[in-house]
This record gives sequence, C-alpha cells and structure tokens, in this order.
Amino acid sequence: MPETVALDPVDLRILRLLQNDARTTYRDLAAQVGVAPSTCLDRVARLRRSGVILGHELRLDPTKLGRGLEALLSVQLRPHRRELVGPFVERIRALPESRALFHLAGPDDYLVHVAVADTADLQRLVLDEFTSRREVARVETRLIFQQWSCGPLLPPARDGSAAP
Repeated sequence: MPETVALDPVDLRILRLLQNDARTTYRDLAAQVGVAPSTCLDRVARLRRSGVILGHELRLDPTKLGRGLEALLSVQLRPHRRELVGPFVERIRALPESRALFHLAGPDDYLVHVAVADTADLQRLVLDEFTSRREVARVETRLIFQQWSCGPLLPPARDGSAAP
C-alpha cells in the first residue's frame, strides 16, 4: 500500500483551494491560507514532490467537441488473464472516445467512460472496438444523462469526521 503523506491544516486548505481552481496564483493562495507567498510556493512544491499533487488537468466540454453522448461500458474479458489485460488496456486507452478506464473487482472486469457523437457512433465503437475483440465476452452500455463533479478529495479526518 502506498505511503500516506502527513498533511497539516494549511496543506489541506491549499489542496482544497487548488482543487476548486488550479489557476489560483500563489499570492492569492497564500493570502487565503494565511502564509507568506514563498511559504505557499514551498508547500505546493513539497506536495508535488511527495506525489500528493499529480498534475493539473484542463476540462473540456465534450458536446462542443462533437462528442455530445457519453456512456459507461461495463466489459467482461474471457479469459481474464494477465497476457490479455495489458494489450486490452493499451488499446482502450488509445481510443479517442475513451475518457476513463477502471479495472474492477466483481462481475465486470472493466468500466470504460466514453464520449461519442451520437448513438450510431456508440454502436460503431462497441461493435468495432469492443465486441470484435476475441477476449471480450460481454459489453453492457449505460448512457450518461448528466454528470456532476463532487467536492475536493481530502484525507479522512483522524477522529472519523469529515476533513476540514
């Protein structure tokens, strides 16, 4: 299991603020958490070095890119063997329609979040890129009507309550 990084209340406030707006300047961030800008810069650099902050992502509107239909594809591989997993994951990650890929425990082996133009494009994707593969035993499709982002990811509080 990966090592947990010790975070104090200032680190937690920095992480919460950056998750809400990763473009916040160090000066503004420092003012909001009550430390000097140089201290804030040092803390963010330490959070990056320790692997707590993995990067910054740009979110795009799939509809404005011609991919207005999103779906979750539950996929079962048969047989589910290591030599099939690597090539399957590489292929699915390389598809321009793939948004996220999860390896699961349970009846399904993978959950794939895809964005396509329309139902015909979704059908093409499922038939040409999933069910045509020998190792894919089953694909189940669920359309996404709406999606919301949730609050910032913070470690659990030590007393069992929500983190600050």
